[in-house]
Amino acid sequence: MKYEAVIGLEIHCELKTKTKIFCGCATEFGADQNTHVCPVCLGMPGVLPTVNQRVVEFGIKAGLATNCEINKYSKFDRKNYYYPDLPKNWQTSQYDLPIAEHGWVDIDVAGEKKRIRLTRIHMEEDAGKLVHSGTTIKDSASSNVDYNRTGVPLLEIVSEPDMSSAEEARAYMEKIKAIMEYIDVSNCRMEEGNLRADINVSLRPVGTKELGTRTEMKNINSFKNLEDAINYEIERQTEVLEDGGHIVQETRTYDPARGITLSMRSKENAHDYRYMPEPDLPPIVTSEETIEKYRSELPELPDARRARLEKDFGLSDYDAGIITSSRAMAEYFDAVVATGADAKLAANWMMGDLAKNLNEEGLDISKSPVDAQRLGEMIQLIMKDTISGKIAKKVFKEMWTNTDSPEKIVKDKGLVQITDTKAIEGIVDEVIANNQKAVDDYKGGNKKAIGALVGQVMKASKGKANPQMVNKLLAEKLG
Repeated sequence: MKYEAVIGLEIHCELKTKTKIFCGCATEFGADQNTHVCPVCLGMPGVLPTVNQRVVEFGIKAGLATNCEINKYSKFDRKNYYYPDLPKNWQTSQYDLPIAEHGWVDIDVAGEKKRIRLTRIHMEEDAGKLVHSGTTIKDSASSNVDYNRTGVPLLEIVSEPDMSSAEEARAYMEKIKAIMEYIDVSNCRMEEGNLRADINVSLRPVGTKELGTRTEMKNINSFKNLEDAINYEIERQTEVLEDGGHIVQETRTYDPARGITLSMRSKENAHDYRYMPEPDLPPIVTSEETIEKYRSELPELPDARRARLEKDFGLSDYDAGIITSSRAMAEYFDAVVATGADAKLAANWMMGDLAKNLNEEGLDISKSPVDAQRLGEMIQLIMKDTISGKIAKKVFKEMWTNTDSPEKIVKDKGLVQITDTKAIEGIVDEVIANNQKAVDDYKGGNKKAIGALVGQVMKASKGKANPQMVNKLLAEKLG
């Protein structure tokens, strides 16, 4: 029997507020353990929380950016469970009246578009962090708790089970990350836990509608782990079902070192959490005017920006998709083009040499030693035929460690392209005279032989001859 996967994600997005959701403690990452705490976030008896207004604003903006309906009447609830990282023994979250619901985003996998529905977006507080003595909870003899993260505001973005492969799940999470970055509600630094996903995976026979028993994998905080964990779990569940076994509803953990998932505990249902309205917080009532105000503050979102780059600059769907995959990259592109640089050349350089150098040094585009202004200036030198594309690679390499303008680098290094026909003609004549075999091959019908002659001319001119002029002169002289 053939099985198909049914996948849903619960993405936890940490918000970039200065203070926690219900108290005035700092949210800054990397502080000494248990220093960003107070009686409220530590759950001391007799304390009263107050809602951080910025969290509500960010929740509404995230809902609007993902095509959700915003609930004008929303409330907080207590989600009761016992775990060491939860000092109150309940998490203040939202249950039946979240801030936003019934949204969607479009993803693109292998050139095919697919709409993924969002069930809801709700606000909640983060739990503390268990610091294990081993590499994972399964191989640790002891765990300590750091409560700095307790009370840090989160949005939980819950999808419908609309994905059927690891590639689709990754594309969906990448889209959510891009949107949250664009609207500036989260830093989305996955390595700091700003963005992490709980993955629900189940299998069902191909062609059937009824959902199979699902397992959940918690706190996946890299795209690679997301794909690997889903692929392993699909494989594991397939084997169990093919052997005549049953899938157990449970929470599992992914061990990246071994590339496998491991059972942690049986999975709870909503009724196990004994949800109840939070008695210490009033409901959140939002007017239409406030919603429209927040809507007007939203920037151009990834899909709209992608469509603009295709329409205004003639970029391919693929190029526009890469350029708009992060806000920083999209803004860098716009800044390069604003200098007067050709849009297609800008896209090629950004996805080529710039991306290669950034990846090699593990840098984000916002930290690039070659800023948008200088890249734009270098591209204009190519457009004016001052330098060729090949020379530009040398110039770009120099720009990476040299803060001078591209024009100064070209001048100082003597890299100006030779476009004087007479100067190039002299070199062409010399190359023809010294490469009789290649000349004979070309005249004998092997048109590819001209490539060897072009190479010799470029070598003799130290790469400075205009390649188009070289090709033209050689073709003319060889008949």
